[in-house]
Amino acid sequence: MRSIIAFLSVALITACSQFSFAGSLLDSDPDVVFFDPNDEMILLVVKESTVFATKKGGRKLGVYPVDTKLRLLGMTDKGYKVRGKAKHSLVTGWVSPRNLASKQPKFVEELKQHYERALEIRELIANKKVAIGMTIDEVEQSLGQPTKKESRVTKHGRSGKWEFIKGKEQKHFTNTVDPRTGQVFRRFSHVTIEEEEKLTVEFENNVVTAISSLENNSPDNIRIIVPPIIFGF
Repeated sequence: MRSIIAFLSVALITACSQFSFAGSLLDSDPDVVFFDPNDEMILLVVKESTVFATKKGGRKLGVYPVDTKLRLLGMTDKGYKVRGKAKHSLVTGWVSPRNLASKQPKFVEELKQHYERALEIRELIANKKVAIGMTIDEVEQSLGQPTKKESRVTKHGRSGKWEFIKGKEQKHFTNTVDPRTGQVFRRFSHVTIEEEEKLTVEFENNVVTAISSLENNSPDNIRIIVPPIIFGF
């Protein structure tokens, strides 16, 4: 993915749902945020950098010389996981961000914003919640497939809404009178699904812009996240 870096700096007020729908996808290491393997995120070594086996350091795997190009694979708040040619061979490991640079002047700031957002999204998915600013894919990871889908495509892009409905089965009966004895019998008639909870997620260009529900609309459920950050190196 080669896109122009565009960070939408306006923070969006988010409303989180407390609904318990199915779906969760968490990385095995809660401190590490990994990047899409299809993204070519290239950094340049500006100071000779030792590469370590783990995010906390540990065994030294080699040294990246100055001017080496490294592919960024993942990050924590203190280190980058990269792949590149060390002095002796191709090495994948952890390095200090202080020894790297990018042609993009704000890459450190934007990577930090991306990391913080990713941790927020991970928390939302773990708790099966949604928020304004999430992508539709993230909503699906958190809540699963919607009960109903509605979409609209115009020259300005794609918009629509997803509905997640929870209900319970309600059985209905009728009273029937026996014409011979006059005795009243209660006879099963039909079954309906009574709606108990409904969450509606509205989106534009695959980013959630509004959330409404039958419950949990108190101010305590308001929080702030930023929309997706698109990188291009």
